[in-house]
Amino acid sequence: MGAMMASITSEVLFFLPFILLALLTFYTATVAQCHGARRWRRPTKKKRPNLPPGAPGWPLVGETFGYLRPHPATSVGRFMEQHVARYGKIYRSSLFGERTVVSADAGLNRYILQNEGRLFECSYPRSIGGILGKWSMLVLVGDAHREMRAISLNFLSSVRLRAVLLPEVERHTLLVLRSWCPPSGGACFSAQHEAKKFTFNLMAKNIMSMDPGEEETERLRLEYITFMKGVVSAPLNFPGTAYWKALKSRASILGVIERKMEDRLQKMSKENSSVEEDDLLGWALKQSNLSKEQILDLLLSLLFAGHETSSMALALAIFFLEGCPKAVQELREEHLEIARRQRLRGASKLSWEDYKEMVFTQCVINETLRLGNVVRFLHRKVIRDVHYNGYDIPRGWKILPVLAAVHLDSSLYEDPNQFNPWRWKNLEKEHA
Repeated sequence: MGAMMASITSEVLFFLPFILLALLTFYTATVAQCHGARRWRRPTKKKRPNLPPGAPGWPLVGETFGYLRPHPATSVGRFMEQHVARYGKIYRSSLFGERTVVSADAGLNRYILQNEGRLFECSYPRSIGGILGKWSMLVLVGDAHREMRAISLNFLSSVRLRAVLLPEVERHTLLVLRSWCPPSGGACFSAQHEAKKFTFNLMAKNIMSMDPGEEETERLRLEYITFMKGVVSAPLNFPGTAYWKALKSRASILGVIERKMEDRLQKMSKENSSVEEDDLLGWALKQSNLSKEQILDLLLSLLFAGHETSSMALALAIFFLEGCPKAVQELREEHLEIARRQRLRGASKLSWEDYKEMVFTQCVINETLRLGNVVRFLHRKVIRDVHYNGYDIPRGWKILPVLAAVHLDSSLYEDPNQFNPWRWKNLEKEHA
């Protein structure tokens, strides 16, 4: 048996060079044939896209850390200043782990927003979806996003704004103002803290009919503070991290919303029962076909969106007005005149007509949003190849319209870093 194996081995070794030669000849002939076929059927060379100028930065992280480096709200930051100076208002980079085009161009930003759903769609980092929920409007795209958005907009109709929301805003405002005036006088408070508390109570009331000052409302507010710290933190899901704590708080917040939902469903199921609470929870249960999970994520995401933007705008308005006594005086005169007209007609509460007469107040709001840059940039994704201003932006790339860069553009606004609410009066005259 051993002799037979030795004989077979020797024969294989003898023929091995010829086998290798045959394989090599077959491989060479095959490659040559394929190359010849490709030579005759060579496709038209695809034109290389004319990408905006820029640099990818470091592997994996790209330029994300530099882009997110903290800076004052009234500036675009050193990163943006350097990149716009070097590459122009439209440049490419690598941010949030993706190939990205950054736009500080007013025209392109407007084009992106006008073509939402056709050429571009929301594309926030996965960590946002993990903490706000997969049914959050910040995560959804297409028909699902439009359905959620329609429910929210229908709830906040013009009729409801006039009949319900305006009186609620006035009531909550008076509650806050009275809390600043203790009998002993000399109240000291944090404008940012009070603004956050005010907007949270207002949102909780309109979303779930939770009254300010109640124990359950306060517990929910404290959980929400922990939740928010995780939303703006690095997505590290390890015990003790802000993100991990936020996920725990998310579960607690959803538990409160779920209990409210179950109580409401029990009331609605009783015969001849009428649900008195006129809030978003009741609206979603009665006017939509959303699932339980969808309603939970909708309410949480609106609590987040409405609270964060409004509270920051309020705090910034107080900050800017503190440095502009002339604007404070004009605001005071405008509101005293509205109060005088109220007394003449025997009214004691704000009406929609009163609100429409707050012309300078609206100018202050516009200037606060412009200079304060409450929303600095948006996350969008290109869903179809886009050609703009000579540049090609490929499908699948991320694109960030930087709103702050437009708000602080000296070619669009005179002295853009100055708080000047009167500029909006002039703009209205120009467009009149």
